[in-house]
Amino acid sequence: MNLTRPSHAIILFLFFILAINSTSALIKYNVLKFGAKPNGKTDSTKAFLMAWEAACSSADPTMIYVPKGRYLLGSMAFKGGCKSPHITIRIDGTLVAPQDCRVLGKSTDWLSFEGVNGVSILGGALDAKGPSLWACKSSHSNCPSGATTLSFTNSKNIRIRRLLSLNSQMFHIVINGCENVHVQGVRIIAAGDSPNTDGIHVQLSKNVNIIKCSIKTGDDCISIGPGTKNLWVEQVTCGPGHGVSIGSLAKDLKEEGVQNVTIRKTIFIGTQNGLRIKSWARPSTGFVQGVRFTDSLMVNVQNPIVIDQNYCPHNLNCPNQVSGIKIKDIIYEGIRGTSFTQVAIKFDCSSKNPCTGIRLQNVNLSYLNKPAQSSCSNVRGKALNLVRPENCL
Repeated sequence: MNLTRPSHAIILFLFFILAINSTSALIKYNVLKFGAKPNGKTDSTKAFLMAWEAACSSADPTMIYVPKGRYLLGSMAFKGGCKSPHITIRIDGTLVAPQDCRVLGKSTDWLSFEGVNGVSILGGALDAKGPSLWACKSSHSNCPSGATTLSFTNSKNIRIRRLLSLNSQMFHIVINGCENVHVQGVRIIAAGDSPNTDGIHVQLSKNVNIIKCSIKTGDDCISIGPGTKNLWVEQVTCGPGHGVSIGSLAKDLKEEGVQNVTIRKTIFIGTQNGLRIKSWARPSTGFVQGVRFTDSLMVNVQNPIVIDQNYCPHNLNCPNQVSGIKIKDIIYEGIRGTSFTQVAIKFDCSSKNPCTGIRLQNVNLSYLNKPAQSSCSNVRGKALNLVRPENCL
């Protein structure tokens, strides 16, 4: 089994390092010169959009610079079609959402990049002021859905480094329909009970690396949707949160598959799940194959290893059919630590499409210093070397 990071990722990473170390050659646009105010009270949305337009229109590599301070911003869409081959957005300050959650909550995204190529975001903090919307939702009032903090759609060659995303209304970072994305050193923070605040969501994208990130949130730390290919996740710490999840899948009848995913050197602390694959129990053309979960530490995780093909949160409006998602060639190796529940390994697969090629190798999970248990339904595979709890394959 080859766990070497793909060579294309190394080349892109080196290109990125060269790019950020060549800032002297960049044409710089300071948002203050476009009228932005660093007082956290004056709306600076127009100034940021003007700075983007100037950088985008340049034929040279450019930098948009955000000095220290707090900048009040509404929903913004940064459109592609730029002349500049590379735009770096260096943030030394904090971008702040409006205090009234309904202002931002009516939008799908707070900061969205659409159809861009060669954009890098370096440093800074994004404070989406999510708690007021979470409180509204918990009171069952008439609340807006909420906005994703940062999204990239149909974009290529994206870099996000040393960014802090704080208290997103909904998802923190979404990578949708993108290619060649490198996320490193990102910190994500939201309350453990904050609803639908996934840390990083990837879908319909290929060649995505997520490296050395810390994610504390109320939903999946990393969620992997249909159409994800060549995803590499390494040295990510998760908790609180719902773990790393492939899915939920089978939302639609015609759905692209998930393939060639590596999750390694991850730490889960007090999370609801560790390494999870989940799909609704309904027909679908989707699949999951070629997934490697390696070298993960579980600390009091409720469900360290789980495949759930009867996914139905809160048992509301369950389809009560059979999942059409085909799951095969999944490896769990070097998974160790403690389970907060007695069943540390649960494979609940489709009766129509049993999980195949499941491999457990060097797995050691305990429950309250006692032997844990495993549960298997409609799964075929094998166990190698030491596997605890006693496997049911």
